[in-house]
Amino acid sequence: MAKEAELFLPLSQATYYILLSLREVRHGYAIMQDVEMVSKGEVTLGPGTLYGALGKLEKQGVIEKAIVQDDERRKYYELTDLGKLVVRLEYNRLKSLVENSKEIIKEIKED
Repeated sequence: MAKEAELFLPLSQATYYILLSLREVRHGYAIMQDVEMVSKGEVTLGPGTLYGALGKLEKQGVIEKAIVQDDERRKYYELTDLGKLVVRLEYNRLKSLVENSKEIIKEIKED
């Protein structure tokens, strides 16, 4: 499954935050709120962007609809095992990028 998960990388910033948000079952509006909070306001998702991404991720098997007994009006989503692997691989990729370039960035002088 790791090879399959690697095919999704690199993720867009919005997709990465959506997957992070799905660390627990959430509906669309809650995902939008969580993404804004976790990204410290750097990423704000509109409904079109969010639901387009959710539909694509669901078709790819990265997320799936979750059943929530108390609320039949909203669609809830959760990560699949593939989705959990994808988000962990992307985290490791980003972490490696920063670690590998840390010293070089220090050498680059600002004008």
